[in-house]
Amino acid sequence: MYKVMLVDDDYPVLELIHYAIDWDRLGLSVIGLHENGVRALEAAEAEMPDILITDIGMPQMDGLELIARLKEKKPNLRAAILSCHSEFEYARQAMKLQVQDYLLKDTLDPAGIRVLLSQFIGSLEQERELQSKQIRMELLVDRNRSLLKEKFIRSTLQQPLLDREKWKAELAGFGLPLQEGETIIPVIGLVDEFRAAKHRFQSDEVLRFALDNVMEETVRQYGLKAVHFHYSAQETVLLAAFQGGLKVNGYEETRLLLRKLQEAVGTMKLNMSFLIGESCSSPEGIKSSLLQIRKDGLSRFYRQSGAIARAEGRSPGAYDLFYEFQKSSEKLRDLIIGKRVGEIHSTVNNWLEEAEKHQLDPAAVKDWVLRLLLDTRLKLQSVLDYRAAGSADVLPNEVLELDTVTEVKEWLISECLSIIAADRYGGAASKRTEIAEACHFVTQHLDRKITLEEVAEHLFMNPSYFSRLFKKETGETFIEYVTRMKMNRAKEMLERSAAPVGKICETLGYDNQSYFIKLFKTFSGLTPVEYRSQLRKG
Repeated sequence: MYKVMLVDDDYPVLELIHYAIDWDRLGLSVIGLHENGVRALEAAEAEMPDILITDIGMPQMDGLELIARLKEKKPNLRAAILSCHSEFEYARQAMKLQVQDYLLKDTLDPAGIRVLLSQFIGSLEQERELQSKQIRMELLVDRNRSLLKEKFIRSTLQQPLLDREKWKAELAGFGLPLQEGETIIPVIGLVDEFRAAKHRFQSDEVLRFALDNVMEETVRQYGLKAVHFHYSAQETVLLAAFQGGLKVNGYEETRLLLRKLQEAVGTMKLNMSFLIGESCSSPEGIKSSLLQIRKDGLSRFYRQSGAIARAEGRSPGAYDLFYEFQKSSEKLRDLIIGKRVGEIHSTVNNWLEEAEKHQLDPAAVKDWVLRLLLDTRLKLQSVLDYRAAGSADVLPNEVLELDTVTEVKEWLISECLSIIAADRYGGAASKRTEIAEACHFVTQHLDRKITLEEVAEHLFMNPSYFSRLFKKETGETFIEYVTRMKMNRAKEMLERSAAPVGKICETLGYDNQSYFIKLFKTFSGLTPVEYRSQLRKG
């Protein structure tokens, strides 16, 4: 719906136009009636019209100045002038401002205004369609260029460099011509908490496209001679060029650019880490340096979220995590049986801090965590009324997707809490495997919005039937159960971390912080801040 503003110091004229036209039928909305240009201009600061109908002679600011000021802000504004004056000079000035029509009040006819408005709408629709086509073309060009860049960097790292000059020409085509005496600092960027980021952006493609636009714009604005490439949705490559010598510290300049990139992607609620490689001056050197960074699994696995660090290429430490495996499994089983949530957090943290201290091989750490969980789940079946929802075959794939030791830690804790939740809130309340599976699904996806339809589809069940079955088996509706699980998790986060309420709200998949606070207060009787404050007093 297009927006219309009416301006005239003769208020009866405004009312006549306002009430004589069926604006809704035309698909228009009158956003303001103003008696002088100054007030109209102030109102336009908050909400800009698409169509302006204004008198010329008004106090404080006349119509011609108002049109000129508004067209500075919105060049495609459609404007028509209402006036008692028929002098040619006014009409000439109006034509200079590209005023679409000049209407005399003494011959004013609502039918004529409706015709004029219809013409305005037609031209605006035509302009919008042209803009839409242009945007689609630009997006297509950007997407094709992004795909070419991705193909180039993948080929660089995965294929032999057979033609150095062709490679340099392609790099120049992407915005980085290599000059004599220049060195290149290669960087690999990684999206932190990648699994959660994928969930939020719905797909790898959407995430890659969003990041590509933001990073392209940031690199261009910063002014450094650099270019970035997406290797995958999670991984990006940045090449920054510097002239040799001591006048410019290339590594420091690169770090400053990387901080700017972190700030830019932060506006999308994403975090990125960057690993910086050794500087080089040849295509072969660039390839070698990038491959070394990608092989540096330890720097990648043990990085902190938002880190900017040099890739070190260390070798894994020699510490046997499996030495007391059974003892660890039994301890974890006992903590779960006792529902000692705080000790689960501290114990898992201690185990994985030991792995980080010795810089153990990431694959070995993931293998140990997976086996520990599977062994613990097996032990629990003979103690609790616990049946693992879902196939254990899924777990190895989940572990492989974990990119850092922090993610591994959070994943293992989450699995332990899911077992407790299934026993406390769902597993024992129903002998139906479908309900146990639904409860498990909920505990595994508390970081996003969960709908009844989604879970019913996951279980291959009719949503209405699943809703009735869940209420019958558990005594509460599915939505009540999801809310209770999220609020319980919120309590745990308030108890065990110093994360701000906004972060907890986001982590649990709520977009509206006020709504989250209201739900929490309904559930616990206190706001999150009051709840945390009461814990500290206790």
